[in-house]
Amino acid sequence: MNLAPSALRPDALAGRVALVTGVSRRIGIGFAIAQRLLGAGATVFVQSWQRYDAGRPWGDDDLQALLAQLRKAGRVEHAEADFSDPAAPGSLMEQARTAFGHVDILIANHAYSTMGDLTELTAEQVDRHMAVNVRATLLLAQAFAAQHDGRPGGRVILMTSGQHSGPMSGELAYVASKAALHGLTTSLSAHLIRRGITVNTVNPGATDTGYATGELFDAVQAASPQGRWGMPDDAARLIAWLVTDDAQWVTGQVINSTGGM
Repeated sequence: MNLAPSALRPDALAGRVALVTGVSRRIGIGFAIAQRLLGAGATVFVQSWQRYDAGRPWGDDDLQALLAQLRKAGRVEHAEADFSDPAAPGSLMEQARTAFGHVDILIANHAYSTMGDLTELTAEQVDRHMAVNVRATLLLAQAFAAQHDGRPGGRVILMTSGQHSGPMSGELAYVASKAALHGLTTSLSAHLIRRGITVNTVNPGATDTGYATGELFDAVQAASPQGRWGMPDDAARLIAWLVTDDAQWVTGQVINSTGGM
């Protein structure tokens, strides 16, 4: 992935530690986020769950090659974690804290997603989406806040989808889980801001991470005001800015980074 030149100083996040979830493919948003944070001087702990990607149409990536590429830019540690396990979020946060002493930034980029309209929904499908996308994110935020000691730079970034701006009737369980994160943003921010921790949610819009092909790809591209899909780095640039000191006055917001769609 070729990154656009960064507007951030290379020391904008010096001394900060970030935990980024959902870093499992070099074409993904999580990988682009980790690259941007490293480029701004952060130390990064990344999470993946390769078993999930291996079972999806796009397949998994070469994890060691992914980590080696990230480590060219800075200090990186990694752990696999299955967020369907309720103990996984707390365990992951503890691993990151043990590795680096403290976590300043949490970016909950992971997502579980399957297709299914109202006629196809099952209880198991709904429960798994809510467990991975909502429960795990809340428990990560809880564990993050518990270890945060009040130093400057506390940041939480959640990731939502476009469910608030248009129908997505073919993936209802996913929509329900992402709508929950959207709705949690204001309340989490209100709870944490007096400790100096900002909370914002980013909607990256239609992003080319390898899942869309054929007619779907062509239709989204044709509908885009800028004539292209979003790229992972489009969201990553915004997120990297939101976790810097320049964004300390921004909290409780759901920000659409969708190229005008």
